[in-house]
Parts: sequence; C-alpha cells; structure tokens
Amino acid sequence: MDIRPLTDGYAVAPQIAAEEAAEIAAAGFKTVICNRPDGEVPAEFQSDAIRAAVEAAGMNFVANPVIGGAITPDNISAQGAAIADQPGPILAYCASGNRSSIVWAMSQVGTRPIDELIATPAQHGYNLEPLRPLLENLSKG
Repeated sequence: MDIRPLTDGYAVAPQIAAEEAAEIAAAGFKTVICNRPDGEVPAEFQSDAIRAAVEAAGMNFVANPVIGGAITPDNISAQGAAIADQPGPILAYCASGNRSSIVWAMSQVGTRPIDELIATPAQHGYNLEPLRPLLENLSKG
C-alpha cells in the first residue's frame, strides 16, 4: 500500500484492496473516500466490496466517484463536505491517487493558497500545475 499524505488529515493512495482495510485502520485513518468509479475496476475492487471491508475495520466510507477529466461541481462539493464532516485522518483513493489529489485541491480552494494546492501534490508526483487557471477561476467564484 502506498499512502501519500497531502496534509496531516488527508492522504491519497492508488487503488486499495479490501484486505488492506485493517492496515489502513491501524495506520490511524478514520475515513476512506473512494474516488474511483466502479466501471473502472473488477468486482473485488468496486466500492461496495471496499465499503464492507472499511466499515468492518471500524472506519467510515464515502463514495465520490470521479471521472478523470470530467470532475463535476458535485464531486468537488462532496469531497469538501467529506473532508469537513467526516472524522480524520482521511485516506482518499483512485487509480493512482491523482484524481484524489485534484478533487482535494479543487475542494480546498479558498481555504489554502493555490501555490500550496499545487505544490503539495507535486511532492508525490502529481502535477497539478496545468490546473492553475482552473483553481484560480474557482477562487474567484
């Protein structure tokens, strides 16, 4: 398992497996957010299977499927609400962690400087620099 912390309370990871839920809980996570649509993965990695394992390990589970290149306002608000309302620390996952980083950055516009929203994921290999104009536009609206 490859957990990449973006903040003290929010980390991202590539796809997790049900059998990793106990390890995630042992690492101190209280909530898991799935940003991967079920249509991308076989049954054993779909949100219902991961939800069952996560909840059995004593954590909360939030499904917020994000389609690469097509993040919606609902995705952004759902991620922000989960970060604000669910107990942390939070682990969000998708295929590589990139979408979970992007939707995190979009949901945090206005609460953190845009330079930080870009630089923090970059420490883990996620290049959000091309999203700077979009993040700047979100900060205006």
